[in-house]
Amino acid sequence: MPKTSSSRILSTPSAYARSHYFYVQEVGTLQSLEPHISKRQNLNSFLFLTVLDGEGVLSYNGEKHRLSAGDCVFINCAQSYSHESSASHPWSLKWVHFNGPEARSYYDYYISRENPYLFHPRNILSFTDALDQLYLCHQTKSPLMELTSNKYITDIITLCFTENESLKMGEYTISAKIRQVHEYISENYRQKISLEDLSSRFFISKYHLSREYKKVYGVTLGNALASLRISHAKSMLRFSDESIDAIAQNCGFQDSAYFIKVFKRTENMTPLQYRKKW
Repeated sequence: MPKTSSSRILSTPSAYARSHYFYVQEVGTLQSLEPHISKRQNLNSFLFLTVLDGEGVLSYNGEKHRLSAGDCVFINCAQSYSHESSASHPWSLKWVHFNGPEARSYYDYYISRENPYLFHPRNILSFTDALDQLYLCHQTKSPLMELTSNKYITDIITLCFTENESLKMGEYTISAKIRQVHEYISENYRQKISLEDLSSRFFISKYHLSREYKKVYGVTLGNALASLRISHAKSMLRFSDESIDAIAQNCGFQDSAYFIKVFKRTENMTPLQYRKKW
C-alpha cells in the first residue's frame, strides 16, 4: 500500500530557461496516508511548501519544528532536511522545487534579512494560488509555460519577503524612530547629512542607527542617501539646463568631482553622458 497519494509534475527546463529564469523542477500536491520520512541533502534546489491540513515535523538547520495547517516552509535543499507527517493527523501539502541562476542570491538575501524559513502567513491563499497556477501551466504545457513559471515563482519569493517584512516591522521597538530618520533624509537629502548628525538629532547611537536602518530598509544609510541624491540629479539633468557643478551642489554633493564619481558608479555613465542619452 502506498504511503502517500500525490499528484506531481517533474519538469526539465530548456537551456534558455535554465540560464535566464526561475524554473520548476517539481511541483505538486501530496496527501499522506501513513507516517513516512522524506529526507534529502546536497540537492541543488530550493523548496517552498505549505501545509494545507494535518500536522508533521520538519528537521532543518539542526532544528526540529512541528508544522500544522497554514504553515509555510522556504528552504535551501543543499542543506540536509527531512519532513514527516503525523500519524494521528496526516498532512496534505502543496509544494514546488525550483531553481534558477539567481535563486541562490535571492535566498541568501532573504535569510540575510533575518527572515524565517518557517512562517505562518496571514493569508495563505496568495501562496496556494501561485502554486496552483504553477501546476496548471505545467499540466497544460502552454507555449509560454517557462516564462509563466518564472512569474509565479517570483510571486512566491516576493510573497515570502513581503509577508515576513511586514510582520517584522511590528516587532521593531525602534521602528518609529527609524522611520523618522528615513523621512528626514528623504526631505533633507540636499543638505549635508552625516551619521553623526543623525545620531545627535534623533538621540540614538550611530552604530545602532546604522544597523537598524539597514535591517528595516535593506540598504545602508549612506546608500539610501546617495540614491535619493542621484535620483534628483537625474531629474535635473533631464529637465533643466543647470551645469554639472550646480546640479552637484543642489543635490547635496559638495564636490562636483565626487558627484561625477558616485553617478558613474551608480549609472555606469557620467552625468553628461546620461543627459545626452535621455
